[in-house]
Amino acid sequence: MRQDLDGDHDGAISSWLSLLSDSPPGAPWEGDLVRTIRQVGAINDIDIEERLATVMEARVPQVMIPGSGSAAGEAASPNVRGPTAQQMADASRMTPGEQENMVAGMVAGLEERLKSEPKNLDGWVMLMRSRMTLGEPGKARRALKSAIAANPSQETELRRQAELLGIR
Repeated sequence: MRQDLDGDHDGAISSWLSLLSDSPPGAPWEGDLVRTIRQVGAINDIDIEERLATVMEARVPQVMIPGSGSAAGEAASPNVRGPTAQQMADASRMTPGEQENMVAGMVAGLEERLKSEPKNLDGWVMLMRSRMTLGEPGKARRALKSAIAANPSQETELRRQAELLGIR
């Protein structure tokens, strides 16, 4: 950010692209970082699309066995479903608008699934995180209330998780 504020916009973009290159695909900050790179490029008439595409293509994980779930590996929770590596690779080739629509549909699907799986604490935390990432703190607070209503004995843990996500 300092580089951008000091007028070194191309240097800032290079630093952000390096950060993006080091970030795992699907990292919570990825969308904001890509948006920032595009915005600074547009404002300062710097063509970044080829450089951005090169970084994004290099970050696509190898396609895993179909049905293998997310790329979380050993850290994967059996209570949280995620896109396959192939779905992630496909999404990386979408336009930003298509990606946003896809994400909104996935989050809505998670919210709907939690109606039939209300004891899925990992799912509730994922929903809260997703809502915060999408800039929807009101919906994140409603998810917390629903999670607590469905799991009153887990209220302390749910509130702790919510606080870590910035939900007040």
